[in-house]
Amino acid sequence: MLVSVSVGILIARLLVGGSLAAHGAQKLFGWFGGHGLAGTGAFFEQLGFRPGTLFALAAGLGEFVGGMLALFGFLGATGPALIVLVMLVAIFTVHISKGFFAANGGWELPAMNVAAVLAIAFATNGLYSLDAAFGVHFLTNPVQIWMARAAAVVLALLSMGARRPAAR
Repeated sequence: MLVSVSVGILIARLLVGGSLAAHGAQKLFGWFGGHGLAGTGAFFEQLGFRPGTLFALAAGLGEFVGGMLALFGFLGATGPALIVLVMLVAIFTVHISKGFFAANGGWELPAMNVAAVLAIAFATNGLYSLDAAFGVHFLTNPVQIWMARAAAVVLALLSMGARRPAAR
């Protein structure tokens, strides 16, 4: 792989992975102005995800672990798959009804996150990654990457299907 391509992938991994790990830390630990599991769980309850804390934990772990795996370039497309899963649920349960633009709470930013991690997954983690340092070739084949994407979509659909409206 060309050094310049690996530098580009590294920059994308650092920004996208770091940003998503920070979002996960907001949900899990209340860091960076986040609400932690209790506050995020209450929000998830309002969305119909019950128990809210369990779904907040799942979303926070998906963002945090997926972001960290992408940030460090470890385990191939595993991190991007986790991020796609969480972003799809966010798009279809929170953002889609608000239009496209992020300024209105729309789906623009989560869609950009999906596009970025898909590009990283198909480009592989590059020369400047833990995968390269340790010779890891997990989820780097295009067929495996598509299978991971399909699994992320199925899990996102199952997660959205688990929503229950509040009792009246």
